[in-house]
Amino acid sequence: MVDTKKYEGVIPAFYACYDAEGGISIEGVKALTRWYISKGVQGLYVGGSSGECIYQSKEERKAVLEAVMEEAKGKLTVIAHIACNNTTDSQELAAHAESLGVDAIASIPPIYFKLPPHAIAKYWNDMSAAAPNTDFIIYNIPQLAGVALSVPLLNEMMKNPRVIGVKNSSMPTQDIQMWRDEGIKAGRDFVVFNGPDEQLISGLVMGATGGIGGTYGAMPQLYLKLYECVKSGDLATALDIQNDCCRIIYKMCSTHGNMYGVIKEILRKLEGVDCGSVRAPLAELIEADYPIVDECVEMIKAATAKYC
Repeated sequence: MVDTKKYEGVIPAFYACYDAEGGISIEGVKALTRWYISKGVQGLYVGGSSGECIYQSKEERKAVLEAVMEEAKGKLTVIAHIACNNTTDSQELAAHAESLGVDAIASIPPIYFKLPPHAIAKYWNDMSAAAPNTDFIIYNIPQLAGVALSVPLLNEMMKNPRVIGVKNSSMPTQDIQMWRDEGIKAGRDFVVFNGPDEQLISGLVMGATGGIGGTYGAMPQLYLKLYECVKSGDLATALDIQNDCCRIIYKMCSTHGNMYGVIKEILRKLEGVDCGSVRAPLAELIEADYPIVDECVEMIKAATAKYC
């Protein structure tokens, strides 16, 4: 039996934390983790897109997860994204994550080469085998990975008892319904996370267990309130919050610099949390971006005051 309760709620995707020289800031990682704990989120998704994982070495990704677990173990659900561009490195990160006691590991499909479903299944099952006592979550993000999860591939993966769910970042909320249906038909305790932040309300209404999102960390109070409203049946307020969150996201994406650079500056200005900048080749903020950051800060303050 899977403890599905620990996978419910709002789970921010953890941001990469760098020092002034561009290296991993261990103290920054720990401080950000403590801040998330103070905000009352359900868990953290570590080492994914928001964590800039494809621009980090195995050793850096291990160090980040170790620092998170020092602060979060027993206090938050921790899901570690462990995919690399080869199976051996992925297995190494999977075994390392299990040794730290994470709740689950997760993986996108292999990127660049378009592999057939049987090769994708082997890639995932091989890394799951390296963490045999840990839940495994499929990460479906076809717009970036270049390949989409299918019903036949999901059914093949559900032959592995450690596969307990999908983090669904495809845009159609219909996919959430399909993955849940397949889990139910298989008689499994199955979880599905909504990925696109702009449609958390839609994903929850379609049956998502919870949400994992890259902008949750900039405004966790708003997403926590949205989740609470959906669960209590106050969809009108949930929709208002969702629309305000979307407007903030659109503003975040209107800069020259990368959105995660915007979010890190928001956290520094709004919460005093220093995550540094982003890692090249992601674009850093330029001078013209800072007034937009200030607009985002004010929008978050206003929405938080209104709903929370």
